[in-house]
Amino acid sequence: MMDSQHGRTVNMASSEADNSQCDEEPQPGDLIEIFRPAYQHWALYLGDGYIINLTPVDESQATAVSSVKSVFSRKAVVRMQLLKEVVGGDSYRINNKYDDSHTPLAVSEIIERAQLLIGQEVSYDLLGSNCEHFVTLLRYGEGVSEQASRAIGAISLVTAAASAFSVMGLINTRSRNRPF
Repeated sequence: MMDSQHGRTVNMASSEADNSQCDEEPQPGDLIEIFRPAYQHWALYLGDGYIINLTPVDESQATAVSSVKSVFSRKAVVRMQLLKEVVGGDSYRINNKYDDSHTPLAVSEIIERAQLLIGQEVSYDLLGSNCEHFVTLLRYGEGVSEQASRAIGAISLVTAAASAFSVMGLINTRSRNRPF
């Protein structure tokens, strides 16, 4: 698949034996998007097969890798882990999709900032401070999350629809309860 925004070819391997690898080797500072069954997890590539990412505080390192519980956690731990262990049976791609709108920091600064955070506990909020915000903050100096923006938009749409149906329900109730 061609990453049209950045001109980088990012192919997912199609072999059954190893569906987790992408054909291109990540470079230090790259954003890694990992496709979980119900959501995308984000990590930042450090080099030598290692990434930095957020995992739930109350889970062991082994179970934290693919847990959906991480989405609902309020605290997270910054961990350095092997990319292949975090990806597990899922697939991933290199996705520096914000490079067109945000200037990446120098790779040495990205790595230095990331290493200072390893082992630290941080707050986690699905909509305001999630794993995508975390890695984009490291890469660009600003936390960005298209995933969170889409979720906020969907919540707004559902809220507006519920309000409209509620108002319509009140109007219908009033018209049915008229004494004449």
